[in-house]
Amino acid sequence: MKIAVIDGMGGGIGSQAVQILKSLNSNDLEIIALGTNSQATSNMLRAGAHEGATGENAISWMCQKVDIIIGPLAIVASNSMMGEISPKISEAIASSPARKLLLPVSKCNIDIIGLESLQFKTIFNELEIKMKKILREK
Repeated sequence: MKIAVIDGMGGGIGSQAVQILKSLNSNDLEIIALGTNSQATSNMLRAGAHEGATGENAISWMCQKVDIIIGPLAIVASNSMMGEISPKISEAIASSPARKLLLPVSKCNIDIIGLESLQFKTIFNELEIKMKKILREK
């Protein structure tokens, strides 16, 4: 199963997602770090991603070739992350046939009502639970 972890800025959220995926100890997972910038990609690779690529074209291309996309909610909002998520990137992610596991992080002027008190630890625990369920289904 190919999983794209997409992030921008410093790649902190993506790096944590990669660490969770690695902790599942599944040989069935190929983790691909897709960063909007080289720092984000580099940090996700350091966290344990198997491969990585950077930039609009790489993200747009790979969104069509993976089974699951993981990243903060902002990756589907054009011009979010201080403009790092271009309209082409957000469209490629949103229109990808891949299953999308979007982390409800309230940043980039996107507020998810009802989740204000949700902590990162809870979000990443939910990601781990969801991935375990997906792996059992396969």
